[in-house]
Amino acid sequence: MVNGLNLLFQFLDNFAFIVLAASGLAIIFGIMGVINLAHGEFILVGAYATTLLSATGTPFLAGVSLPLPVAILVGVVVAGVFGLVVERAVISGALPNWLWAKTRPPLANALPDGASRKLPKTPLVSPLYDRLVDSMVATWGLSLITVQLVRIVFGTSIPQAGTPFGAINYAGGAFSYSVYPLVLSGVAVVVLAGTYLLFTRTEFGMRARATIQDEDTARAMGVDTERTYTATFVVGSMLAGLAGALYAPFLNLGPQFGESFLVESFVAVVAGGTSVVVGTTAAGGLLGGVNALVTNLTEAPFFGRIALLVTALLILRFLPGGVSGYVERLRERRKEA
Repeated sequence: MVNGLNLLFQFLDNFAFIVLAASGLAIIFGIMGVINLAHGEFILVGAYATTLLSATGTPFLAGVSLPLPVAILVGVVVAGVFGLVVERAVISGALPNWLWAKTRPPLANALPDGASRKLPKTPLVSPLYDRLVDSMVATWGLSLITVQLVRIVFGTSIPQAGTPFGAINYAGGAFSYSVYPLVLSGVAVVVLAGTYLLFTRTEFGMRARATIQDEDTARAMGVDTERTYTATFVVGSMLAGLAGALYAPFLNLGPQFGESFLVESFVAVVAGGTSVVVGTTAAGGLLGGVNALVTNLTEAPFFGRIALLVTALLILRFLPGGVSGYVERLRERRKEA
């Protein structure tokens, strides 16, 4: 009985962590074809914004202490705004191209004819959509810059908000477990349900799915694919910010906070495949279950994490498209039959 409860609590904890950490990354990769190596820093932005607004005694906001649920919502919005700026400035290149369009005419008039003719007439920056290697390099640089900026501005640590809800005792008080991660498992289910409804029951979801399947045809049918990409990146950023905001009171907070999410996020996205809901749910259930089982058997989280990585490697070996790719092939076979 006790071992069963331990296993259940550990599974719910791991499931919530994987789903919340990976959902934003899965949306951006599955729809935009962008591998966001700065995903951990979007989580970091949500966590810092939440902590600065909710914990007393933080620098720059001394005396400000919002209730934790309000601070979490603000942290999600801050991460979304950060994502909007990054998408416009780095991913799509819209901001530098707009600045170049404004500055090129007066610059060409000021330069001699020979020099002005050498000025580029096309946009300076090409979008990073479906450019996997280029997007990895660009977001990796963004990750380094963000971490260093956070370290310079806030130092190596900031006061942390307390973990709410306390703990539950069982087995006559011999064991206890924090209630907060169990609440987060419910939040993870809500996030999955919300993502499913967003992409299957809304006009935005229809436009996003059309852009995934055939961008040129979607554009010819009147879909503003650029705006769809921007909205998708903001949604993915807000989900990353939500993960950081929810785990800010529970995990140690510092400039490297996002790195603790990065491995599980990428492993879940690669093992789950490009389908956001199916892939993330399957990866969260399977990888979270393996991690919980091995951790309970060995009583060592290190071996649980190793088992998680081995499971992901086996999935990639036998299911190159991930779990959602295998589900999609089964659907196509049924249609053909």
